[in-house]
Amino acid sequence: MRITSPVTIGRQEEISLLERSLTQLRESTGRTVFLVGEPGIGKSRLVDHCVQQAADRGIPVLRGRGSITGGGTPFRPLLEALSSHFRTTAPPTDPELLPYRSALARVIPEWRNAAAPGRTESVVELAEALLRLLAVIGRDGGCVLALEDLHWADSESVAVTEYLADNLGRLPVLLLATVRPDPGTALNLARSTERRRVATVATLRPLTAPEIRALVAGCLDAPAADVPDAVVERLVARSDGNPYLAEELLADLVDSKLLSTTTDDPQAADGPQATNRSQAAGGWHVTGDLDTTVPTTVVQSFGHRLLQVDPPLRDFLLLAATIGPRCCVSALRTVTGLDDPTLFSRLRAATEAHFLVPDDSSPHDYAFRHAITVDAVLAGIPAAQRAALARRAADALREDGPPTPDRCQLVADLLVTADDRPGAALLLAEAGRLTMADGASASAVLLLERAESLAGPAHRAEITESLAHALAEDGRLDRAFALAGTLPTLGSTTLAADRMVALHTRLAWAAVVAERSAETVAQVAAARARLHNGGAPEQAAALAVVEAHLALLPGEEERLPDAERLAEEAADMAERAGLPVLACQAWQVLAMLSRTHGFDVADGCLERMLAVAETHGLPGWRFEALIRLGGNAFMRTGEARRLEQARAAAEDLGSIVLSQRTEGFLAMHAVLSGDPATAEEIIGRCLDAAGRMRNHATHRYLLLTSATLAAHQGRRRTMEHVLRAFRQAGGEGSLLTPVMLGLCRAMCALLEEDRATADAEFAAAAAWEAEHPNVYFLAGRYGLRPLLAVLAGTAGWAEHAAVAASPGAELAWNRQFLDLAEAVLLGREGRAAEAAEAVARVRRDPGRFPTGHHLGLRLVAEAALADGWGDPVAWLRTAEEYFHALDVPPVAGACRALLRQAGVNVAQRRRGRELIPAGLRAQGVTPREYEVLALLVDRPGNQDLARLLSISPRTVEKHLASLIQKTGRPDRAALCRLAADLAVHG
Repeated sequence: MRITSPVTIGRQEEISLLERSLTQLRESTGRTVFLVGEPGIGKSRLVDHCVQQAADRGIPVLRGRGSITGGGTPFRPLLEALSSHFRTTAPPTDPELLPYRSALARVIPEWRNAAAPGRTESVVELAEALLRLLAVIGRDGGCVLALEDLHWADSESVAVTEYLADNLGRLPVLLLATVRPDPGTALNLARSTERRRVATVATLRPLTAPEIRALVAGCLDAPAADVPDAVVERLVARSDGNPYLAEELLADLVDSKLLSTTTDDPQAADGPQATNRSQAAGGWHVTGDLDTTVPTTVVQSFGHRLLQVDPPLRDFLLLAATIGPRCCVSALRTVTGLDDPTLFSRLRAATEAHFLVPDDSSPHDYAFRHAITVDAVLAGIPAAQRAALARRAADALREDGPPTPDRCQLVADLLVTADDRPGAALLLAEAGRLTMADGASASAVLLLERAESLAGPAHRAEITESLAHALAEDGRLDRAFALAGTLPTLGSTTLAADRMVALHTRLAWAAVVAERSAETVAQVAAARARLHNGGAPEQAAALAVVEAHLALLPGEEERLPDAERLAEEAADMAERAGLPVLACQAWQVLAMLSRTHGFDVADGCLERMLAVAETHGLPGWRFEALIRLGGNAFMRTGEARRLEQARAAAEDLGSIVLSQRTEGFLAMHAVLSGDPATAEEIIGRCLDAAGRMRNHATHRYLLLTSATLAAHQGRRRTMEHVLRAFRQAGGEGSLLTPVMLGLCRAMCALLEEDRATADAEFAAAAAWEAEHPNVYFLAGRYGLRPLLAVLAGTAGWAEHAAVAASPGAELAWNRQFLDLAEAVLLGREGRAAEAAEAVARVRRDPGRFPTGHHLGLRLVAEAALADGWGDPVAWLRTAEEYFHALDVPPVAGACRALLRQAGVNVAQRRRGRELIPAGLRAQGVTPREYEVLALLVDRPGNQDLARLLSISPRTVEKHLASLIQKTGRPDRAALCRLAADLAVHG
């Protein structure tokens, strides 16, 4: 008979769900399905069915599983899934995946050379990269990612699964995962995603009696009606509707000849007792009394079958079961000591006896048919024998090569079985430290928590110390603070004072970066309390950096007078002591503090930070220096060279998060530089991804940039819509608030010619800055607002000088408005030449910040007309042309009104104006005049021109006279030559 049914029984509803999901992939509709059920209920059979259906449709399948001994290996199910796919096809080479190759190198061995040295990608970065990869793999019809036994997966894999479930709805991807109904992160994930309506949870029920009958019929290859009723009754009662258990119990019936065919027992239908001994049903019949001879549990069934195999195979199976459900060939070789021929002979025999099957996720390994099989095999031996087997396996594996997280966890599990809890604790702690070094802090926490629960008094403190570090790395600061407080301060198990200082300093740095002032102060105090005579210089320097950084947080301004000195001393000591990371921390803090002295000082600190990072090979800190230098350069000069270098450094690091951060700055640069297409491209590419990845700071900044882009185009409705999303993302009350009020909302009001609203927005920004000192200088306080105050007559030379002396005045965006304010003040004093020269300085670089530049011309021209200086007509024409092309009617209309006020004939705006060369538009040439000029190429007469344009000859004469006046040409012949030049050069 078959050991399993050839068809899946009782799961039609789930099969329909999976088949619908596969069909929807053609419509680029993704779905996440969790199959939840007890061991043996049929989860894997449904996965098998789905995989076969996908293969029949030509849909790629990536299949991996969690392992009971693999919880310390980050991303193991994902690694297996991708490996299963790329064994038969090379990884894709699509250019769109290039930014993600470094992150994907964690799970695609072929791309390991793309991984950035010295940096580990975050779980979210890998999740986003995997989402992009699945979209590429499934582009031509979808793909299936099947993750089995998610309850055994590492925390990082569960987190990636959640990210995928939340975000693959519009991608042609089916995510199929199996989960046991036991409390834990995997089941919580299934239930929470179901509540969020991003996943479907199918809970598998026990089979009914008719379904058990159909299952048995499939195994026996007999019609369902011919299955003996007694067999169905016993299997229903003793399997509780679990198909795996029913099959195992059925196999025992057949093996023990309690259920046989006429062929097996030719005497069964003959003799006087045939009716009493047999319940004939087709070719199968029951012999004997099932109530007294059938094993009551699958454990007894396996015990019975184990006794029937040869002793060497039995010993082999006991050792294999001791190791766990999955039998790594190398581990079996180590534990059994068998040579390869004998080892593979035993594996074949175990497979033929239906104990083992080839492991579909690792073609060179084997696994027990089910986790229940392992428990059943081991249940029949005494505890002392199990402990001895576990000790033997642990000793062999411990001597076999360097420790890995998987090997440490496996040996630890064996030592627990051998009743060596302290030894297991040390190995789990080692696994936790190795896992944290690999960047998987969540898995490290789980391993170290288990280690702490098993540790003896001699090692508990050091394991608790490691756990506190892991919790801090994983962002669980409250638990880390609490745990650090439980470490003993007296006795033989006390940590050394230096290690306690290092722990509290690490927690203090984590707290200050998280802007948690009170906890920072507490951890610094705890560290200082353990210093002897002030501590070693490097200890004091590390704490000084934290305290200097603390001064930058809201409510800690009283620390500012000492902060720079502390950071300078720390930087100097760190460099002398050869502590480059500490030196970079100190220079970074010092750069932020030094902005109040000017950008030259701040940039000097950052250049030193960059030099230290490059000298000592610290790519992460090199990026931090470059992006801060780039941000300063962008604000000071308007150029983006350093930001481009920062983006390249982020790409070298393979960091999606850091790349997004740089792209945010480049998008804002594009907005201010008058390049909306680039800004829109960056925002479109990065905004949703940053939100998905919970890269909150960059997501907020990109939202603000998008709102600012709309504001600088005068699109208030769009701006308000995006600002609502900005507020929902936590932007309200953040350090970006003054930028939102000044650079965004006030600028939009000015482009609506609503100066009162702009003044109110600038005032709100200034009030916020007064209560929350910060180093953002683009909110109007140092540029546009002073210009408006000078224009309104509420500010004079004294106020202008005060602003001009501030560091914010160094920024190119602000400088243009301060120069224009100076021009207005000079013009009022009758110093017309000096006023005109101040405007000329601004006009030398009109392309740096075109919207700000032309708005400034529009504003200053009004004062120049009133006070009689400069060339306000030319400025207004330039500004009107710009804002008409930008489609900002209020400002363009204001410019035309001021031109009329100046007595200038202002042409009507007609369609076709965009076809006029820029030089002629600046001279005021109208679309109709340009039509006349274009026809002069062939030197027609006035009558011909009138006929061609359907106008009168007199009107033609007026257009020609206007063209001569506007272009400065002496006569009609010169106009004809101009028309010919335009025809040649476009």
